[in-house]
Formats: sequence, C-alpha cells, structure tokens
Amino acid sequence: MTGQVSMGERENDGLIEGDEKKIYIIDVTNRDGVQTSRLGLAKLEKTIINLMLDEMGIWQSEFGFPTTRHETNYLQANLELAEMGVIDRMRLSGWLRAVRSDIDLSRELVPTLVYVNLSISTSEQMIQGKWHGRRTFKDVVNMMTDALDRAHESGFRSIGVNAEDASRTSDENLIEFALAAKQHGAVRLRYCDTLGYNDPFTAYERINLLAREAGMDMEMHFHNDLGMAVACSVAGAKGALDAGVNAFINTTINGFGERAGNADLVSVILAITKSSMFEGEKVLDDAINLMMAWKLAKYASYAFGVPIPINQPGVGDNAFAHESGIHADGALKDRRNYELYDYEELGRGEPEIIDTGRSITIGEYSGIKGFRNVYEKLEIEFSSEKEAREILELVRYANVSTQKPLVEDELLFIARYPEQARKILTLDPTRVKAEGTR
Repeated sequence: MTGQVSMGERENDGLIEGDEKKIYIIDVTNRDGVQTSRLGLAKLEKTIINLMLDEMGIWQSEFGFPTTRHETNYLQANLELAEMGVIDRMRLSGWLRAVRSDIDLSRELVPTLVYVNLSISTSEQMIQGKWHGRRTFKDVVNMMTDALDRAHESGFRSIGVNAEDASRTSDENLIEFALAAKQHGAVRLRYCDTLGYNDPFTAYERINLLAREAGMDMEMHFHNDLGMAVACSVAGAKGALDAGVNAFINTTINGFGERAGNADLVSVILAITKSSMFEGEKVLDDAINLMMAWKLAKYASYAFGVPIPINQPGVGDNAFAHESGIHADGALKDRRNYELYDYEELGRGEPEIIDTGRSITIGEYSGIKGFRNVYEKLEIEFSSEKEAREILELVRYANVSTQKPLVEDELLFIARYPEQARKILTLDPTRVKAEGTR
C-alpha cells in the first residue's frame, strides 16, 4: 500500500456527514492502558477488548505499537478480523513516534495498517529535558512534518498528530505546530495533557483557541494525576464543538493508564450524555451502545486483575446502592429522586448465576473430556475429533498466555476464529535474534 493519499480520502473517514459536529471516542486501553506499571494484557485479552469496543460502537481503538515486534502477529490478526467483518465498524489505529524510521518499520511489520497517530514532544520542558539543547521547537515541527509526509507517501490515511505535553506548551507554539500539521495533511491534533496538569476551564479555553486558529478537528488526551481527566476531556470537547470542529476523546476502560490513569470510558460517556453541560443536545456519536458498559468493564477488570472500584461511576458495586433511610425510601418511591440515570442503560440488572457445585475449567493441562464438557455448555459442536483436539491445543496455549481460566468470550473466539487465534497466540523471539531490532 503505497502512494500519495488524496485530501478527500484523508478527511471525514467514518464521521457523521453534515454541519453538525460530534464527539467521537478513541479508546486507547490497548496502547496507553497496557502501559500501566505492574499491569498488562495478553494478546488474546487485547483482542477480546477490541471486539467488545466494536460492539459498543467505539469509533476507533488505538490497538497497539506497530513497531514492537511482539505485537506484530496480534496486530495483523486483528486487522484480518476487521477485513472479515468481525470488527465491522471500529477503526484500528497504531501509535508511532513522529520519525521516518517508525513509519518505515511499521509498514514493513504490519503492511495492512491504515490508520496511525504520530507523536512528538512539544513543551520546552520536554525539549530541554529529553534532548538537552540538541533540538529546538523548530526542529520538532520539522521532524513532525517530515514524518507526516513520509506517512502519506507510505499509504497511511486519516493521520492524527500528537503534541505530547501540550498542556505545558505555549499557545503560540501549539498553534504553529497545529497549522504545520494541517498543511502537511494531518486531520486531527491530539492535545496531550501528559501529566494531568490542566483544569477543565483551561482545557476548554486552550482547545477552543487551537480549534479556531487551526480549523481542524481536535483530540483530547487527558491523564488523571489531579483527578480531573474526565472533566477536562468533556470540557475540552465542548471547546472544540463551540469552535465548529469535531471532538475526539481518548479513553481507557476503567481509567487504566500510566500513573493515576486516563479518562475512564464509561465516565466520559455518562458525563456527555447525562450531565447538564450538553442537556438536550445529541453531541455524542450515535453509534455508542452504552448497554455494553457493564460487560466491558467487568471483562477489563478480570483481564487486568484489578477490581472495579466500589464507587466507580455507572459500573461500581455502589453506583446504584442505597442504605440510609431517606435515600432508600426516596429511591423506592421514584428512582429519579436519587439516581441520575438507570442501571439498565449500562447493561446491568440481570441476575448473575454462580455455580457453587462442580466446576470444570480449561487450562494448559486440560484433557479432551473436560474440554468437550465446557464447549457443550457453550453449545459449540465440532465437526470431527481432529478439529476438537486442534481447538483444545489452542485453548491450552491461550491459558499459558493469560495464566487465568478462560472466560466464555475467549473460548468462543478461539472456536470461531482459530486461524486468527493461532496467530495472536504466536510469539517468536527467535526472530529478534535472527533479524535484530531497530
């Protein structure tokens, strides 16, 4: 996939047509969330998250690092799932440094990848702190535009550009950076509050200014170091909409992310749809299916091995719990007395059946009898003994990868898409020794 991409192809890919501007969600759990210290996801778990995000109507998943070799098979397999229509709405995008070598290597390792964001530091703190005077802001802009040109030459489209540490970059420099990015074909600027430094008022003002001056769509990427990631994301989106451009909010499931985390996916959606800020307005991407919130949050909690906080908006155990007399009485009389939105809207409310008797699970040492027992309960039939044993072997490898009992969605995925599962589960570090790293 090579050749210059036309401006028409770069713009409005998958966006709602018309003058009305919208807020779209770009979930970065599989890129930024997995960078959380002491935590991580197996490639199978990242894939299941992509499938669930797609079912939830998320516009784009930043699903990994195209230049990281242990990601290659996973990235390729997920792109195959998109080509097959298994992931049928959501775009899959990669994160690259804004340098030519990353673009060239990503094209080599993941040749079918279409969407990317190019990232580079823009603040004086990081320019001095990282490069110690060897580069200036002008050098940063030139590196970014050179990388953008190379990305377009390589066949990437709808490219976003990330200003790392934008919140500590001057307005003048950010505007210059954004205008240069736009001139070289970028369709969005990602405003990265890398240290969670901004407040909602500043987020609104700065993003509104940038959007008006640059006339391009804006991405919000806020960290939660001061507990304001969700508020800043929504305020920044409001600033973009008021300037007449589309807004894209970066989220992670359950707020996972470096240090104190990122803007929580469910909280962001609730803030947009239920708060007073956008009351009476339909500004959120129409494809969003909030009914997936409960299932997605629970799966991410299981996969990361971190319980959902009891007071987490929408999905925490206490989100709809009432104990004091006044509250319980009021909620029973009319739920709107003490509940701003309904638990059913998040896919909650159905009883969960817990088997307290015999339990058969499948793991890395499972045999065919237990395997068949589990899959029979899932109503999966195999055409032959050979097929059953091939799926069993994949399930064993999957358990080696996750080191947890496989849940229903994982078992079903392996049975339905064994070739993609096989690729996702394949890690070959011997290639690193043979090929070297770049």
